[in-house]
Amino acid sequence: MATTAAPIFTKQTMQFLMELRFNNNREWFEANRGRYEAHVKAPMVAFITAVATPLRKVNKDIVADPRPNGGSMYRIYRDTRFSKDKTPYKTHAAAHFKHKAGKGVPSPGFYLHLEPDACFMGAGMWRPEPPALKQIRDHVAAHPKAWLALQKGGVVLEGESLTRVPKGYPKDHPLAVDLRRKDFITSVPFKDKDVLSANFVETFARACGTVNPLMKLLASAVGL
Repeated sequence: MATTAAPIFTKQTMQFLMELRFNNNREWFEANRGRYEAHVKAPMVAFITAVATPLRKVNKDIVADPRPNGGSMYRIYRDTRFSKDKTPYKTHAAAHFKHKAGKGVPSPGFYLHLEPDACFMGAGMWRPEPPALKQIRDHVAAHPKAWLALQKGGVVLEGESLTRVPKGYPKDHPLAVDLRRKDFITSVPFKDKDVLSANFVETFARACGTVNPLMKLLASAVGL
């Protein structure tokens, strides 16, 4: 994988996000919108463009869409309609690299989260809807060797779980811990210096490659 000529994300990216954490209001954001456009939004679009080919080599079914609206990049604006927290902006930048199956189809994806001192790559399926969740649990129950091999290979599953094995599955199943899961996700942390390196496209794609076995198992589980 080729190294970019210069870092895509810069200290100004992290500086803006850090300042936004302490100035999360419309007045400050509008006064600093130019900084957001130049140091957060534009670099994220450039990153999504640059990582598209390396990601296809990792997983041919994953799409990196650089469109600034409707593409892989998440909006900076928070949805405050049902939240007690009415601060208008997210204090991180993020992108979601989805399965080519398209919108509305339960599927695994890769995720990039940029936040000062809290950057990471995520992968898998977070809080799948009940039909997809049952498909995954059925797959775990029916293919225990594949799921055990996944975890022996170093993929650590994260997220929330039920307190008991759900109905329909043996309570003493060797993968009872996984049958209780609500989420089937994993992550790889990055230091800020990793994100600000000219090698970050390669670093991110390599991290995706280490957890791609989870992506393949989940895709198989939901029939993709």
